[in-house]
Amino acid sequence: MFQHALYIATVLSVVSCHTIFVQLTAEGTTNGIGVGIRDPNYDGPITDVTSNPIACNGGPNPTTASNVIINVKAGGTVTAVWRHTQTSGPGDVVDPSHKGPVMAYMKKVTNALTDPGYGSGWFKISEAGLTNVASQTWATQDLISNQGKQTITIPSCLADGQYLLRPELIALHGASSSGGAQFYMECAQINVTGGTGTKTPATVSLPGAYKASDPGILINIYKTLTSYTIPGPEVFTC
Repeated sequence: MFQHALYIATVLSVVSCHTIFVQLTAEGTTNGIGVGIRDPNYDGPITDVTSNPIACNGGPNPTTASNVIINVKAGGTVTAVWRHTQTSGPGDVVDPSHKGPVMAYMKKVTNALTDPGYGSGWFKISEAGLTNVASQTWATQDLISNQGKQTITIPSCLADGQYLLRPELIALHGASSSGGAQFYMECAQINVTGGTGTKTPATVSLPGAYKASDPGILINIYKTLTSYTIPGPEVFTC
């Protein structure tokens, strides 16, 4: 009963506490808010894993186009900066109750400015879930501790060219019922240079890679977990 009451209170108290990927740091430059990123006009989640907005947001959260493509180096790192809103400071990332995994995907495209994002071609390049079983610490909590900075390594063996980069976090505070998981993602428009092109990743489709019944999506995080299965494909490595 107590856990159920705690769950209800938590969901009601943080229903408006959302988050958004607002900036990308690449090659030593922190780009401005929304520069090179398809940021929506609202920081709310996507909850339907079968909908096209599960790829790059949109739908109920209309996105604003950016005419900038950000150059990144294969084998190097970029930093996705998350904030509660586009105007929040580094201490306001996401409500601590929004516990869950943090991931990043990429998709090779012909034109990063115009590709809609949804459909096939996506591959996962990083993931973190329940990062400490003993303390029941989640990757989103680590993200908060790091002031919303998600460090992402761009695989060195990718072919050069334009890509969409999709940082994502999933908030599981309401995930004990189907459709209760909250997906937060935006797509950055990047151009990769310096890649060897020696390996081609296996890809998945978004929507398609997630099911509402996946064990990492339909889950009660208010009981002690001994493990956690991160949704989606395995991480691509060189």
